[in-house]
Amino acid sequence: MNAPVVDVSIEDQVRSVRTGSTTATELVSRARTAIDAQEPVLQAWVQMSSTTAEDVATIDADRRDLPLRGISVGVKDLIDVAGMPTRAGSPVTSAAAAVADAPCVERLRSLGAVVQGKTVTTEFGYFRPGPTRNPHAPEHTPGGSSSGSAAAVGAGTVPLALGTQTAGSLTRPASYCGTAGLVLAHGSTEMAGIVGLSDSLDSLGLLTRTVADLRYVHDAFLGSAAAVQSGLPECAFVWGGSYLGYLDPPMIALLGRLPSVLAGLGLHSEMLDWDDHVQTLAEDHATIMAFEAARTRAREFERQRDDLSPQIRDLLQQGQTISVSDHTAALIRRDRSRELLGEILDGSSLIVGPAATGPAPKGLSATGSPILSRPWQLLGLPVVIVPGARTTAGLPLGIQLVGLPGREDDLFEVGERLEAILRESPPLDE
Repeated sequence: MNAPVVDVSIEDQVRSVRTGSTTATELVSRARTAIDAQEPVLQAWVQMSSTTAEDVATIDADRRDLPLRGISVGVKDLIDVAGMPTRAGSPVTSAAAAVADAPCVERLRSLGAVVQGKTVTTEFGYFRPGPTRNPHAPEHTPGGSSSGSAAAVGAGTVPLALGTQTAGSLTRPASYCGTAGLVLAHGSTEMAGIVGLSDSLDSLGLLTRTVADLRYVHDAFLGSAAAVQSGLPECAFVWGGSYLGYLDPPMIALLGRLPSVLAGLGLHSEMLDWDDHVQTLAEDHATIMAFEAARTRAREFERQRDDLSPQIRDLLQQGQTISVSDHTAALIRRDRSRELLGEILDGSSLIVGPAATGPAPKGLSATGSPILSRPWQLLGLPVVIVPGARTTAGLPLGIQLVGLPGREDDLFEVGERLEAILRESPPLDE
C-alpha cells in the first residue's frame, strides 16, 4: 500500500482551511487522488460520488466556522446518500438512487464534510465478505461488516467514515485495520435512512485515524454537551475470565501490559470476571439478532431467498425458529444485566478489553469472530476502539473501552492517553 495521505488531525486540516493555508477543494482533491491510487488493491469503495469542484467550492465560499469543512468522508453502503443507490452488499436490493441523505449524512454535510462515496459492506451487515482487503496486509481480512469504511480510513485515504454495528461490525474492522472507532450508544442517534437488521441492536458508528479525531468529530456531530465532561474515571475494569481462551498470543500479551499501563495513567484497575453473564449475553444477542433479522428482512427471504448468500439465508432461517417468548425473555435478561453493569460501573468506571481475538486472520473468505463485542452491543453501550498496538508482522491490535451512555468523554480521555502509550510500545510477538 502507498503511504497515507491523511497524516494530520482532522482539527488541524479544518484549521488549515480556516486560516487559508489550504482550501476545502484541495483537501477533497487530495483524498480523491489517494483513493484512486489505492483502490485497485484496497477495493474499499462501491461507488464514488459525483461531487464536483463547483460543489466543494461552495464550502470554500461559506464563511461560517464549519467544524468539518473540507473533510472527506466515506459512507457505509447501508446508509442512504442522495443520488446514489444503497445496495447493502446484496444483489437483491434496488439499484434506484436514494432520494435523500440519511440524517447522519445530512448532519455531516451541514458541518462541512464532503461525501467521497459509498464504502463496501458485507451483505445486510452480516457475514458475507466483500472484496475489500486489509490496508496493512492485503492477504488478510479487514473484518466486517464496516470493512470498506475501516480500510479506507486505515489506508489514510479519508480521515473519516461512517459505519454501523449490530454484533461486531465496527469494533472488529477498526481493530484489524488499525483505526479508532466509536460505536454510539444504542438509541442515541436517529437510524432513519439506514438499512437495518435488528432494531434492538443496530447502532451508528464513526471511524477515524486517532481517538483525538474521534472525539473531535463526536463533539461536532452530537455536540460536546451530549457527554458529561469529566477528568479520568475512578476505575478501569480489565475484562478477564474464560473468554481469554479465544485470544491469540499477541492479544494475550497486550492484555498483560494493561494493568501497568493503566496504573501509569493514574487509573486503579480491577479484573472483571463476568463469565456467567457474558456467556448468557452472547447467547441472548444471537437470539435477538436472528429473531429480529428474520422479520426485518422477511420480504427478501420470501421473494429472493435463492439470491441471498448462505450466511444471511441461514440467519433468517434460524430466526424463524425462535419464538416470541424466547425473544422477550432475552430482552428481559438484557435489561437486568444492563442494570447490574450500571451498578458495577457506578457512573465513574469503564471496562477495558480486547477489541478482537487477535490480529486480522489471513484470508478473505471470512471476517473474523464478533464474540468479544456481542455482550456490549446487546447492552447498547458506547464503545471506543483504541488503535496503536502492533504485532511484529505489523498487524494492528485494538483495545475496546466500554462505558455508560452519557460518559463518552471518559472513554475519549482514557483512549487518547492509552493510544499514545500503545503507539510507543514495542510490537508483540505473534
